Amino acid sequence: MDDAGSAVTTGAGAVSAPAPVAVRGRAASPRLARLRPFVPAAVLLLLCVVITLIAPNFLSEGNFRRVGIAAAIPMVLACGMTFVILLGSIDLSTEGIVAVSAVALSLMVKNLVGSWDFGLWALPVPILLGAGLGCLNGTVHVRLRIPSMIASLGVGFACIGVATVVLGGITVRVSDPLIRDIALTRVLGVPFSVWTALACILLAWLIQTYTRLGRWSYVLGGGEDIAKLSGVPVGRVRVAVYTLAGFFYGIGGILCVAQFGQSQALIAQGYLFSVITSVVVGGTALTGGEGGILNTVVGVLLVTVLGNGMILVGVPPYVQQGVQGLLIIVAVALSIDRSRVRLVK
Repeated sequence: MDDAGSAVTTGAGAVSAPAPVAVRGRAASPRLARLRPFVPAAVLLLLCVVITLIAPNFLSEGNFRRVGIAAAIPMVLACGMTFVILLGSIDLSTEGIVAVSAVALSLMVKNLVGSWDFGLWALPVPILLGAGLGCLNGTVHVRLRIPSMIASLGVGFACIGVATVVLGGITVRVSDPLIRDIALTRVLGVPFSVWTALACILLAWLIQTYTRLGRWSYVLGGGEDIAKLSGVPVGRVRVAVYTLAGFFYGIGGILCVAQFGQSQALIAQGYLFSVITSVVVGGTALTGGEGGILNTVVGVLLVTVLGNGMILVGVPPYVQQGVQGLLIIVAVALSIDRSRVRLVK
């Protein structure tokens, strides 16, 4: 390990106690380091209390259901984004991959513009397509040695362009009841889309906790040089992580079609900002190696509850956007371990 005594994060967001790090002649507080992972959950609890005092109907069953539905798609997308950010990288292709996956599904099921009707048999297609585009994303980043931000941005724009050309600028309305039931059907009173999001959380947590890919993601985020010296296949891990992210984006595309009952090239517009915000707000550091899936769950709920609460209180939409912008600045400022950042560009 390096001389800074940096610790590798393991498990579901738990951080092993790091050795005190010298920062401008002072040792970092071990107590503060131990409390940092719990700050987002405490903020979420405080936010719920404040909103309840102002708008008591926040605690109603119907509102909880609305929060769950609103959080389902960002939660699935954030599961994929979490692994990318754990590497210390970023993925800006989310909206494009979701759009292509959604368009592919909408054209393969019963709709108002085409004749194909594969029903539920079409579901693997957007998932595999998302994973394939994620693999392309990672390969461009690794093989061509292009920064992750530029590589993923290019792939994302290309995907939106493909979706626009395929549809010719139109919106495809899906009339397949089986696809719509993914969003409308309730199991034990909970929409099936929420159960799908919970299943994705469980899958992501299992990968993070019990697989080499999950452990190596933390190692790469902690320091790529150390990972190489430890025998970690850095390039393959990066490609695998982007492929995994694309897998979750493909599922997100399915939920978009089911929830909106249609697809078009900009169906995922706006999700990228909320997903990155949720991951960072939850405590997964942009510098990598710290955080995890459970942190992301808290982050998605925090962002969703904040938006829901502002609607209940009657805050204008443009003010809501400003609050979310401030939220991500504060979250990044609190999540960065400045002892590991020697230069800010």
